[in-house]
Amino acid sequence: MSLIVLSGITKSYRDGEQRIARVLENINLEVKAGDFIAVKGASGAGKTTLLKILGALLMPDAGKYLFDGVEMTAPTLDIPYIRNTKIGFVFQEHRLMPQYNIRENILLPALAYGCKTSSAQNGYAQQLMDITGIASIADKYPHAVSGGEAGRAAICRALMMKPLLVLADEPTGQLDTENATNITSVLSDINKTLNTTIIMVTHSDRTASVARQILTLANGNLSALITDN
Repeated sequence: MSLIVLSGITKSYRDGEQRIARVLENINLEVKAGDFIAVKGASGAGKTTLLKILGALLMPDAGKYLFDGVEMTAPTLDIPYIRNTKIGFVFQEHRLMPQYNIRENILLPALAYGCKTSSAQNGYAQQLMDITGIASIADKYPHAVSGGEAGRAAICRALMMKPLLVLADEPTGQLDTENATNITSVLSDINKTLNTTIIMVTHSDRTASVARQILTLANGNLSALITDN
């Protein structure tokens, strides 16, 4: 079953001299539920633009985006609700809230629709911390944990609402080799054990190698390389 279908997605920007720079050109992509896809490309190739369109943070200029059978450009669609409940985001900077401890940061998406979390939600947050190996730092604050631990907390937060899709934007970009390897291993394990669909953008061959399929974005177009993961 296809979770994502992109058809003819095009996106352009105007530069400082009001010239039109086309970043995405007639992008077609089909992603099945449970896939793990890495998108590689040079800086400025449009990787983050593509990820923002997939996360409904940015609308394309042209084309059609179907997510879980729903047309994402429909004017009456409740986009914030879909983003919070069906799509998880992992950012390069992690973006943990400094005033909350690790457990509270992970639970933040659940608080978007209520003043407190349920026992089931608290239990799931604990399960995610156990899976990712950060249960011991649950009560620590972001300033007191390592970059790798913050990255795993960000992954837990992205998974808190049991999303159909996780979008990861250079999740290892600010990490050393050891921590980068740990984060990619966690993403791979999550994909295999929870069957969560993951689309990750990266410039790193090492990071991309854990994905089941690698796409290259260049000159506004996608090309594919199949892996055996």
